Amino acid sequence: MRFGVLGPLMVLDDEGRPIKIPEVKVRALLADLLVHEGRPVGADRLIDDLWGAEPPGNSANALQAKVSQLRRAVGRERVVHRAPGYLLRLGPADEVDADRFRALATRAGSARPETRAALLTEALDLWRGPAYADFADEEFVRAAAHRLTEQRLAVMEEQAEIRLAEGDHLLLTGELADLVARHPLRERLRAVQLRALYLAGRQSEALASYEELRHRLADEFGVDPGPELAALHQAILRQDASLDLPSRAPAALREDSPPGVPDRPRTNLPAQLTTLIGRRQVLEELDRLLDGVRLVTLIGPGGVGKTRVAVEAAARLAQRAPGSPRAWFPDGAWLVEFADQRGGVAGLAQAVAATLGLNGDVPAGPEAPRAPADRLVAALRERRMLLVLDNCEQVAGPAAELAALLLRAAPGVRVLATSREPLGLAGETLCLVEPLQPDDAIRLFTERATASAPNFALDEETREAVAEICHRLDGIPLALELAATRVRGLGARELAARLQDRFRVLTAGQRGAAARQQTLRATIDWSWELLGEPEQIVLRRLAVPAGGWTLDAAE
Repeated sequence: MRFGVLGPLMVLDDEGRPIKIPEVKVRALLADLLVHEGRPVGADRLIDDLWGAEPPGNSANALQAKVSQLRRAVGRERVVHRAPGYLLRLGPADEVDADRFRALATRAGSARPETRAALLTEALDLWRGPAYADFADEEFVRAAAHRLTEQRLAVMEEQAEIRLAEGDHLLLTGELADLVARHPLRERLRAVQLRALYLAGRQSEALASYEELRHRLADEFGVDPGPELAALHQAILRQDASLDLPSRAPAALREDSPPGVPDRPRTNLPAQLTTLIGRRQVLEELDRLLDGVRLVTLIGPGGVGKTRVAVEAAARLAQRAPGSPRAWFPDGAWLVEFADQRGGVAGLAQAVAATLGLNGDVPAGPEAPRAPADRLVAALRERRMLLVLDNCEQVAGPAAELAALLLRAAPGVRVLATSREPLGLAGETLCLVEPLQPDDAIRLFTERATASAPNFALDEETREAVAEICHRLDGIPLALELAATRVRGLGARELAARLQDRFRVLTAGQRGAAARQQTLRATIDWSWELLGEPEQIVLRRLAVPAGGWTLDAAE
């Protein structure tokens, strides 16, 4: 059995299947016992934590009833009476995800540099949201949740420093912006951001970030930034050569590893904060295809989760061991975002080169190719990597042209594209990402709704409404996630009733999501704007008839 507290409270059986903990007070009891990590908790303390200033009439019997319900869920041998109260009997050291997280972080501290980053990434991948997310407002979890959050931030800072040393500053500038905004007073985190911005050629933004921290510290605490951060600020002002990396190319594209020690595949794939649900079949298909096919395009409607599937598939491929009989990528798996690109092939080639940090690797001299696409091809000719070209529909023609150039001239490069339409190249294999099946849609909605509204639970009262929501939203993951954020304010039944006008209801996305994913209307508009005028006319006409629509009728 495994217990999860790094996010909403979760219990899994030995086969990895979720175990339902029946109601809020029982879940709170389990959380309270987990907070104490196998130590006894007094009955009076448990009663106070569960009911606060309004305990039930016979509080001892009420607590015993909740203990009995918890025992039925996790096993009688797990919840043990131990004077003056109860304890949760835990098994192996890694049975609780928080313990696994701490163990991995400790191992990373004494590991060799080439394995430290992998251990830190594995530790951070255990997080599914804020610690004890269901009970974030409860006093009994506050200290434990704060302690875990501090440990998580320390690991994130260490991981960012390692990535910065390896040349990942281009990606770090974006990833650190939100983290610094949420934790503006952490000087170690701010230092990594300043160096990343400076290395990305954004010196003025680095200086502005330092000034923002300096004013905040002065206004709130009457102090100045620490000496290390102040020294970094002066080095940025001087453009000190000590700030430059030995090589601007990412580690995967350098060939300076010690003899006999293969590089771990490098990647800029973002760590995921939530579980991927219902995509086992398409992931297995991608794993099989990318063993032999050099261009695979994931296609499907907006919001269906093409990018998430592509990132998950690429991450699995990047973890294959060197020398594997199956396809592996010693030069890494890299995500290149085309959503904000509007130029031609040259602009896309520059975006790929910037992501890979290839400015120092392109050939120089009078005979060197001048066009950005030709320079990119020359730099990748001997590389073995997987490129994930995301959101190609915005630039379908130039993206297809660039992919064709790379595939012809760089035989070790494979391309996994995401698009709402095929690229139309010879050798392209299409892989359809479909809406979720009903059971998976319900599971996704329930998990996201629980994270947004800790008191929400899928039970006999809410199951019918949740099934109706998932049916009306056609199993589209983005729509389900947008809907899940409204459960806290509306409840499942009211949300289902209001979905007659889904564009008005689904308007509250996650902060940090791309603009096209903030609302359902924005997602639809993204597709609509790709259509030419004749296509828009036809689509408006298709919206009028009710019932079926055959090919003959459409023609």
